Amino acid sequence: MTLGRLGPATAAVTTHVSRSSDATPPGMPVKGPLVDQFGRVVRKLRVSLTDRCNFRCLYCMPDGDVPWIPSEEILSVDEIERVVRICARMGVEKIRLTGGEPLLRPGVEEIVERIRGIPGIRAVSMTTNGFLLEEKAAALKAAGLQGINVSLDSLDRDRFRQLTRRDELERVLAGIRAAARAGLEPIKINAVVMRGINDGEIETFLRWAREQPVQLTIRFIEFMPLDGSNVWTRDLVYTADEILEQARRVAPVEEVHNDPSDPARLYRFADGRGTFGIIASVSRPFCHACDRIRLTADGKIRNCLFAVEEYDLREMLRAGATDGDIEQAIRRAVWVKWRGHLINQQGFVKPQRAMYAIGG
Repeated sequence: MTLGRLGPATAAVTTHVSRSSDATPPGMPVKGPLVDQFGRVVRKLRVSLTDRCNFRCLYCMPDGDVPWIPSEEILSVDEIERVVRICARMGVEKIRLTGGEPLLRPGVEEIVERIRGIPGIRAVSMTTNGFLLEEKAAALKAAGLQGINVSLDSLDRDRFRQLTRRDELERVLAGIRAAARAGLEPIKINAVVMRGINDGEIETFLRWAREQPVQLTIRFIEFMPLDGSNVWTRDLVYTADEILEQARRVAPVEEVHNDPSDPARLYRFADGRGTFGIIASVSRPFCHACDRIRLTADGKIRNCLFAVEEYDLREMLRAGATDGDIEQAIRRAVWVKWRGHLINQQGFVKPQRAMYAIGG
């Protein structure tokens, strides 16, 4: 199947610049846990270290030249640490480092170490394409990184090349092996499933994972409207029900007791040989239990992956704002988080930023 450009760019993202003079929304607590107007408490922060990536995955990156964020607009290590420290004081416990490709960020090991040392942060993990993982896994482990998610959408070399526009399957597989040797755990494999592209590999992935000497959790992700080339259509979404149907051909499957705030619904094979997850943002939204917010590489808070409004912390960080000012700006950004995304509704507007510029 050929994926072409199917539509125009969507409406621009609105950036709100929070200031200490901004009014406190009615009912918003100014102390205590970081909470939104529907009572969801934020415990997790995803921090994008860069928008740059050395792959060009069809479901993420635009065609042709990529409009990278200028380097001077990217948050510094000190600025990242400061924002995380402020969030930790409000109850954020888990940090996931994302991109773009986070291992392209110079000094990524230092960033891991500094975040891991912040009081209140219980876990630091990362999502990567795996290209640089073989050479960096041991240093990341030494710096305090725990879990690693590796994006891998095909085990077939030709299909991998079609999806990523790079012939680097063996290097990614070597990175996964290096992560296991380094003791990074859990190791999760993220596979975006697209109808007519790689939906025939679900059983292949599961059988492969069951044969590995270390535990790998395959997480199948429904194709979401966050691609940079506007190729997404509902017809390309291979749903959770269809994924489960294929998994049951491998062996009997039973559902695991799931944390409702976890985006992946987990399953295990009844014979004890492996677990897998399904992230069904399109067909089974889990917005009601969402406990995550995002910090983009250029310092914007996004209270939802599909948000069309952002809240600028970088301007505050560089204009001499106090920690208290920044804390209240984050609280305001979280408080107005909507009840849920509108992918399955008529009013849905695709965010202008693609996944690589948001942070996965």
